[in-house]
Amino acid sequence: MFSPANPAQVYIATGVTDMRKSINGLSILVADQLELDPLSGHLFAFCNRKRDMVKILYWDCNGFCLWHKRLEKDRFQWPETEAGVLDIHGRELAWLLDGLTLDQRDAHQQISYTSVI
Repeated sequence: MFSPANPAQVYIATGVTDMRKSINGLSILVADQLELDPLSGHLFAFCNRKRDMVKILYWDCNGFCLWHKRLEKDRFQWPETEAGVLDIHGRELAWLLDGLTLDQRDAHQQISYTSVI
């Protein structure tokens, strides 16, 4: 089941994606343009030109899943970069889906420790 909070990895296709694409078209886009493995179990997120629709593709055990959200009002704050793909955390995906930007300066930073005392 889709949960943006704790996925293995989230990849954002920056810029515009043709939302007429479904599972096959998006999985080819992940493999060919983003040069990533669509069968990895990671989440791959795409947004349309009007910034009112998001699709998230992921592999779940024995088949692809496609999650789709269309806003009736407002727009997503989708990133525009030259990179073509951004590697983000699940909480940042949740921010985007809630209409926030990736750069939440007041958010707590993620901390990773290598040992416990």
